[in-house]
Amino acid sequence: MKPTVLAALALLAGCATQQPQNAEEFRKVAPGAFLMGSETLEVNRPLRDVAAAWQRRAPECLNASVKTTSQTSTSYQVITSIYKPTVVVGKDRAELHVQREFKGSGVITVGNPPPGGPYIIVADAYPLPGNRTRLQLLAPTKGQDVVIRAIKAWASGESVGCPDLTKQ
Repeated sequence: MKPTVLAALALLAGCATQQPQNAEEFRKVAPGAFLMGSETLEVNRPLRDVAAAWQRRAPECLNASVKTTSQTSTSYQVITSIYKPTVVVGKDRAELHVQREFKGSGVITVGNPPPGGPYIIVADAYPLPGNRTRLQLLAPTKGQDVVIRAIKAWASGESVGCPDLTKQ
């Protein structure tokens, strides 16, 4: 989805409700929000390994900026998407939060987004018997496929690569 379309959707969403200011607020509002989805799956790795993978890969791969240029016969825009990952590890849960902020001359900020930009993905990992882990992901149904695939792959141990954030 193009940044201008996402910005328009954020504008509409911002008119209707206050933006979540933290991951817990995002968990509460995301399941009922427009174009948001939830996915639960299990991986054959212990929670400590999932947490370690997220701690290693998220800052390396998702602490990034992506510049997008769009041009029509009447306009020209350069928008930078700035991603901010946060990993929180506790005894009974590991969390990976991804925020994204748009910067540029054509960007309109609506409402009061948290520092780092609105939350776009919150992934939680919980221990299961037999050294397995349950993942719960809250994310847009469109536009973040490469990031979601990477988060799941890091958790399962299947991939060590970074997603191509230009493919959103």
